[in-house]
Amino acid sequence: MTNSIEIDGRRIGDDAPPYIIAEMSANHNGDIQQAFKIIEAAKAAGADALKIQTYRPDTITLDSSKPDFCINEGLWEGRTLYELYEWAHTPWEWHEALFAHAKKVGITLFSSPFDPTAVDLLESLGAPAYKIASFEAVDIPLIEYVAKTGKPMIISTGMADAEEIQDAIDAALRAGCKELAVLHCVSGYPAPAADYNLSTLVDMKQRFGQLTGLSDHTLDNTTAICSVALGAALIEKHFTLDREGGGPDDSFSLEPNELAALCRDSKTAWEALGKVDYGRKSSEQDNLKFRRSLYFVKELAAGELITAEHVRSVRPGYGLAPKHIKEVIGKRATRDLEANTRVAPDDFT
Repeated sequence: MTNSIEIDGRRIGDDAPPYIIAEMSANHNGDIQQAFKIIEAAKAAGADALKIQTYRPDTITLDSSKPDFCINEGLWEGRTLYELYEWAHTPWEWHEALFAHAKKVGITLFSSPFDPTAVDLLESLGAPAYKIASFEAVDIPLIEYVAKTGKPMIISTGMADAEEIQDAIDAALRAGCKELAVLHCVSGYPAPAADYNLSTLVDMKQRFGQLTGLSDHTLDNTTAICSVALGAALIEKHFTLDREGGGPDDSFSLEPNELAALCRDSKTAWEALGKVDYGRKSSEQDNLKFRRSLYFVKELAAGELITAEHVRSVRPGYGLAPKHIKEVIGKRATRDLEANTRVAPDDFT
């Protein structure tokens, strides 16, 4: 089983805090200054990486208005695929500036390529990793082309069944990928939490033997936080400056305060999971004295028989543990004992 990968010097694994990827997608809304601000906001929120998408409309679809290419429902109803991707794409001439700005800000930037020419562009810019989008998880030639770069690869599995996921993993490994992660995903925009069936994460780790995470398209952070408890080592969420911005993906993206909460709370969830440990914790030490223990509640003279009326289990915890009460009752006091005195081993015989 792949226990860890490394992207841009950050180790990602079950024994490391969740790796948080902020997906810009089309939320720059055609404005490079907006893209710069999103990069800065992702860094400020605590994300580990900002991800973009590298395609042009002609590298992802055909310029056609035939029925096959028309969107008839959902967020983008009424557009052709070409029109949608013309609207949503990140211009290739921006890429160098985006990578440079991310480096200046101090956040990792990588991308989802959608064809080999996109991979070539990203390689020329020193991309540290690649993400295969859910819709491309069945594009085996693209996966093989990315794998040959030798960079870490993340494959999103929305819409893919178990056989298709295995095919994608096999293609990546066969073509030379050494560091691979797969993301459980539901490709609905947005997707209801009930569709996520997060228990699948546990099965994915066992079935495919790869580092596993979550690409989350729900509208809040609950699903993502829950995924940490089930083994998600990476979490990807769409990110925008303004959910009301009117862009292609704004309406189902996190805003900066929500991304900051995700970064904080996913780490807290991971820390809370910890390891199997029945030992006493440092935060408990001061409260030991408030546990129950045995106290004499009536005076006793030396040699007097100790009965149930003389001893009680009460707080605080300075006396013998309550489990010893049967060892005390029926014995005789070794000395005169005052009421409200803790029971000690040498008080009875």
